[in-house]
Amino acid sequence: MDVSNRLKNLPDQFFAALAGKVADATRQGRDIINLGQGNPDQPTPPHIVKALQEAAEDPKTHKYSPFSGTPELKQAAADFYKREYDVTIDPHTEVAILFGAKIGLVELPLALMNEGDAMLLPDPGYPDYLSGVSLADVTYETMPLLEENLFLPDYGLLTDEQKNRAKLMYLNYPNNPTGATASIEFFKETVSLAKSADIGIVHDFAYGAIGFDDEKPVSFLQADGAKQVGIELYTLSKTYNMAGWRVGFAVGNTKMIEAINLLQDHLFVSLFPAVQEAAVTALTSSQTCVDELVALYESRRNVLVTECERIGWNIKAPTGSFFAWLPVPEGYTSEGFADLLFEKADVAVAAGNGFGKHGEGYIRVGLLVDEERLKEAVRRIEALGVFA
Repeated sequence: MDVSNRLKNLPDQFFAALAGKVADATRQGRDIINLGQGNPDQPTPPHIVKALQEAAEDPKTHKYSPFSGTPELKQAAADFYKREYDVTIDPHTEVAILFGAKIGLVELPLALMNEGDAMLLPDPGYPDYLSGVSLADVTYETMPLLEENLFLPDYGLLTDEQKNRAKLMYLNYPNNPTGATASIEFFKETVSLAKSADIGIVHDFAYGAIGFDDEKPVSFLQADGAKQVGIELYTLSKTYNMAGWRVGFAVGNTKMIEAINLLQDHLFVSLFPAVQEAAVTALTSSQTCVDELVALYESRRNVLVTECERIGWNIKAPTGSFFAWLPVPEGYTSEGFADLLFEKADVAVAAGNGFGKHGEGYIRVGLLVDEERLKEAVRRIEALGVFA
């Protein structure tokens, strides 16, 4: 039996291909320093693991969760937003529990758009945004994220036709892949555009906890009127090193939240209740583990910047996320330079063109190995002589 056209039309899974390439080389005995991954390398904090263990032993968790998630986790999400961002969230109508933020990002076009509707996506951007486009059979236009505009979209470049056709816009700050952050002024401008053009905003806040130089990343919902026009997706994967746990949530606009919950009623019966209890612990207990994690990433960032500058690789330090967006040397394409590093230096990076047309000329590096491995990676690149 052949697969459906819907599956045939899905984009190639960029990260799966990269992971497979690294795995093949490792099996051959090569010492690959994998800077191309987006998988946190630290363990989940012990108090969260303990909460899961205790909840899993309780027979009350050995049943289906309420379809839209437990009231306790919804309340925890609302309390988290009030504590961290001073944003008031109604846990009953403004929270949707997700199997990780990726699920929400992929299913939102199915929940909110009709075939042929248009959405606006950042370029470069998270490749799996295109999975939602394909599955919902909608169209999209891209908004260039350029270094000269601090990797923010320039709304002045959108044509009237683009604004009139667009039903949804995706944004993501701190940004994957560029490591850029956004200001409250930018989000106020976004709300104004959304209201004038009747565009729903979806802010992917996956790296919301990770900001550097004592600058806390701004939530889109902190902008006046944001809940009138959009939602924000938060995942526990990055903040609490819970990447394999598949737990996150969307907060904001009641109509958009209602649509997510309705779709998920037909796809899931929410998360294992014990995981939801552990997520409550993560969100409501001491956040010292988060502070320590951000400090770790900032230290790694500083090591990377120092080492790159030492070999003559002029890069800009990311202001958030656990990624760095590095320009490739003159004479190389993104893919060509990434291939050179992999084949000649045993260093894996993500080629920038995998994130969109405007990713050409860059590679993405993850701050997800220890400092000694980062130094070793730069020494291997130095030995190639491309920055001499």
